[in-house]
Amino acid sequence: MSEKVLPFNKEKLSQVIEQYPTPFYIYDEEAIRDNARRLIKAFSWAPEFKEYFAVKATPNPSILKALKEEGIGADCSSLLELMLAEKAGISGEEIMFTSNDTPAEDFIKARELGAIINLDDITHIPFLESNAGTPDLICFRYNPGPLQEGGNAIIGNPEDSKYGLTRKQLLDAYSIMQAKGVKRFGVHTMVISNELDPNYFIETASMMFDLVVEIYKTLGIKMEFVNFGGGIGIPYKPEQEAVDLEYLSRGIKSAYDEKIVANNLHPLKLYMECGRMITGPYGYLVTTVMHKKEIYKNYVGVDACMANLMRPGMYGAYHHITVLGKEDWPLGYIYDVVGSLCENNDKFAINRKLPMMEIGDIIAIHDAGAHGHAMGFNYNGKLRSAELMLKPDGTVEMIRRSETIEDYFSTLNT
Repeated sequence: MSEKVLPFNKEKLSQVIEQYPTPFYIYDEEAIRDNARRLIKAFSWAPEFKEYFAVKATPNPSILKALKEEGIGADCSSLLELMLAEKAGISGEEIMFTSNDTPAEDFIKARELGAIINLDDITHIPFLESNAGTPDLICFRYNPGPLQEGGNAIIGNPEDSKYGLTRKQLLDAYSIMQAKGVKRFGVHTMVISNELDPNYFIETASMMFDLVVEIYKTLGIKMEFVNFGGGIGIPYKPEQEAVDLEYLSRGIKSAYDEKIVANNLHPLKLYMECGRMITGPYGYLVTTVMHKKEIYKNYVGVDACMANLMRPGMYGAYHHITVLGKEDWPLGYIYDVVGSLCENNDKFAINRKLPMMEIGDIIAIHDAGAHGHAMGFNYNGKLRSAELMLKPDGTVEMIRRSETIEDYFSTLNT
């Protein structure tokens, strides 16, 4: 069971709301830092372990700066994400640039920053060379095809994915770059998303170690690093358990010893690109009840909407809800918790057992620290909310102001 607790109470949050009206996101910096340290400690046995935080999960320089202080780099997939990393003081091989259908200007910026470039297709070799030049270190993203039966609700089946190179293309790509004089190589994959079974990650690591051995035996290329991507899930539901990082680490170490050490390919650097599991459990969307409606069902209308957090409407994803000040009340009522968009899927919860709700109640939507604010939009003219940081000393700092009406109209001809 994952206990759904808040790092603040109603009194504290009411004080924050006096300065920053709802809706807003608030992140627990101390918890994020502690979680990052836990991941790094779990892989302390590795010759050189590096976590590259997936910027797309929570693209805010304040978050990136805090993680940089913990030794974490940035996984970027676009020009703006590269610029966000740069704003946070992250550069060089502290950045992993993994993109697809990539514009030339993105490759140029990645080269300017000295990022590790991870190519998504064999045809990107001449495109990169002609637009930004060939780097000294190159990586390719591997798509292994059919793996986990049934795939994943978010990432789908690898064979249906637009990402990565086939095994044959991968070997051809390394051969091409070898002929061009490239001396440093890495390999990458990303075949799982929001997964709670650690055995899938161990199987992925084993598969990638086999690939490292095959590339060495076929081409004589000794990989500098293998990047397993991200995909470690978080327990959105109270009955779910978080991934046991120590178990995961032991499983990967066993495969490393069996395949990499046994084939004299040690040391091999191990990289990950976790986003969700780093910040996800430690961000909250705070919103206020505006209306109650009783027709065929009981509805609670809040001042946030799907434009603030789209995961429930897009994926049917569960996000736990706490009503501040009513944590110990009985869950005696069944509500749909909804926003104000002209879309019937604008719902944060459906048929959810909650305490009796009243207009003015403050609710916190849990596990919104990744792929929350980042996926916001302006449909119906909704303005994106502020982001706040709960600092280790208990103070609250605004790390992104809310959008204004002037912001919305600034790109329009009126």
